[in-house]
Formats: sequence, structure tokens, C-alpha cells
Amino acid sequence: MIINVRHTGIVCNNLKAQIEFYKNLGFTEISRDIEEGAFIEQVTGYEGVKLEWIKMNSPDGFLLELLQYHSHPANYNGQLSPSNQLGCSHLAFTVKDINEVCRLIEKNGGSMVNQPAVSPNGKVKVAYSHDPEGVLMEIVEEL
Repeated sequence: MIINVRHTGIVCNNLKAQIEFYKNLGFTEISRDIEEGAFIEQVTGYEGVKLEWIKMNSPDGFLLELLQYHSHPANYNGQLSPSNQLGCSHLAFTVKDINEVCRLIEKNGGSMVNQPAVSPNGKVKVAYSHDPEGVLMEIVEEL
């Protein structure tokens, strides 16, 4: 049985830029490393793999892991993750001021799918957005 959620990992093309983006949204670095060798080859299924990762915390303790594969890169093709993407769909963040966070997203290289919209029950404002490498994010302000 699962006992907790450990972290969410995102593979990046430009780790440095993604780190800055998430730092500007309030995440802080807690650890970082470069891995290569038999163990990580077994885990990833890539022979000769070399990857770099950073683990970052949100203010409430959510753990985000950003990874860049130096030996087996998957280049970002400029496509934004669609809302109906199969598999892992999006990251969702609760914020105090959705308008300010949407502004920060755009200022730091991300993009907006929609302007904040109030839910039919009036309890939240929601906006979809993308980080600089196209990862879909849901931004939610509780009203």
C-alpha cells in the first residue's frame, strides 16, 4: 500500500531556466545532484545515462523534482501540453492572489491558457497556464 506521495518529477530541457522559473513562483532548493552509473541506468532503463536533478519545496512542503538528462536529452519542441493530455496532466497550485501569480508566470517566460475564471459555485478562481517548457499548470485562488 502507498503510504505517502513522495514528489512529482518534471524532465526539463533547460534545467537552469526551469529552476529560476519555479524559484520565482516561491519554490526553494533543498538538494541537487548529478547521477550516473549502474543504479541510475537500471532505474531509467538507459545505458550510459547521466542526469542532473534538483529537488525544490513549495511553501507548504510539496516536493518538486526537476531533471535534465545530459546523456539522453529529449528536446523541447515548443509544443504546449494540452489540457486533455493522457497520463500526467498538470501541476495544480493554490495561491493567495491569482492575478499576481499569472503576471509572474508570464513575466518569467510562461504563458496563460485563460484569464482567471470564477467557478460556477463561486468558491474558486482558476487559470490554466504553461511553464517555459510547456508543462501545464492549474492556478487556483480560493475565494
